[in-house]
Amino acid sequence: MTEVEAKKPQESLQDRLSQVVDLLHKHKLVEDLTHRQEGQHHDLVENLVHRQNLAELQRKLDELHPADIAHILESLPLDDRLTVWQLVKAERDGDILLEVSDAVRETLIADMDDHEILAAAKDMDADELADLAPELPRDVVHELMESLDAQQRERVRSALSYEEDQVGALMDFEMVTIRDDVSLEVVLRYLRRLKELPGHTDKLFVVDYDGVLKGVLPIKRLLVNDPEKDVAEVMATDPVTFTPDEDGYDAAQAFERYDLISAPVVDKNGKLIGRLTIDEMVDLIREESESEVLSMAGLREEEDIFASVWKSVRNRWAWLATNLITAFIASRVIGLFEGSIEKLVALAALMPIVAGIGGNSGNQTITMIVRAMALDQIQTNSANRLLRKELGVALVNGLVWGGVIGLVAYYLYGNWELGAVMTGAMTLNLLLAALMGVLIPMTLLRLGRDPAMGSSVMITAMTDSGGFFIFLGLATLFLM
Repeated sequence: MTEVEAKKPQESLQDRLSQVVDLLHKHKLVEDLTHRQEGQHHDLVENLVHRQNLAELQRKLDELHPADIAHILESLPLDDRLTVWQLVKAERDGDILLEVSDAVRETLIADMDDHEILAAAKDMDADELADLAPELPRDVVHELMESLDAQQRERVRSALSYEEDQVGALMDFEMVTIRDDVSLEVVLRYLRRLKELPGHTDKLFVVDYDGVLKGVLPIKRLLVNDPEKDVAEVMATDPVTFTPDEDGYDAAQAFERYDLISAPVVDKNGKLIGRLTIDEMVDLIREESESEVLSMAGLREEEDIFASVWKSVRNRWAWLATNLITAFIASRVIGLFEGSIEKLVALAALMPIVAGIGGNSGNQTITMIVRAMALDQIQTNSANRLLRKELGVALVNGLVWGGVIGLVAYYLYGNWELGAVMTGAMTLNLLLAALMGVLIPMTLLRLGRDPAMGSSVMITAMTDSGGFFIFLGLATLFLM
């Protein structure tokens, strides 16, 4: 590395995005100015300026990693996104399509013709084609499958036969297999003849003549042992393995638990059919996390932040409608106690506090429960203990913070009974929040639904209506 290179600061992803945005802005500005010019050479000048600015932008894109370009495309409005997409070199299209989110990928594919899609997909591995195939036009998929050799075609069909979150849909078919009756020296010579090793190769897979997995040979053992030794002497015979119908998220947890970089996938007969790699597991965990956040907010699917108004409306309307109904119910609860509020106006000022604290507490509980479910930490025999624990936490918080707000109410309004009602209402609403925070995700799970789906919306609805009813009900009983 030269001294200049050593001193060159590493650009952040945000810096790269800012540079691309600046170049786009500059391109638009110069283009607007040349449009206003008139003269004999106007068209020539405009064409030269147009090419110069786009060439500068293209040079910048050529320097970036496909994952960085994917991030930039996701961060640009649709018109700018398509401008940048047209400047990406054709041979990089496939890598970028695999990196962008599903929502953004849809806009990019819509801007490509069949020939461009086929060119982008031609160098993809079978597992990558399987990821992309559901979003491609049917005739393009058919033509693409026809262009594959028999082995690749079978691999793609195999991957497509599994659900998207199963191991079979996530596994990679590119791997290095060896026999156990050869020496390490033979293995090393064999590896040197390969053009390159598949990505994330930290181990070689040892199989018999029928393809049945017998063990794995970690690269570090291959490098430090005597080359004269046979593979059988140094290989690991008890590797962590997966089957294609296992849940991908369970596999991701195993990767985290055992610090895996790659792992074999075997069929019911023990035959090696593929492997899982850490990059797929990281992507799966990220997607699962994003999906959980969206589900808790009541969003049905991932949304392009620059999507059209109507597309965003369709994605959001269902739970907003539900929220409207629950808000109406809460307003009716308040309506039941109009007389009490008219007699003691302080109730109107204090009741949002009870509902708001209850909602926050409920969201804390529900977040902990959903996380524990995702990590398979909740068993049937531990559910009751967990519920008692959350109710205990709610009781302590209710008495402490309810007592604080009760003292504040007494200080503001000089009414100790009002302060006692605030304390009691806060405690009861936090207990309700804890109860619903445990029951809502568990009920959704028992019904076969995502425990996170709309949980934030539902807990807020319960604590709002419940909080208003408890507070105003207690005030009516003890203050009127």
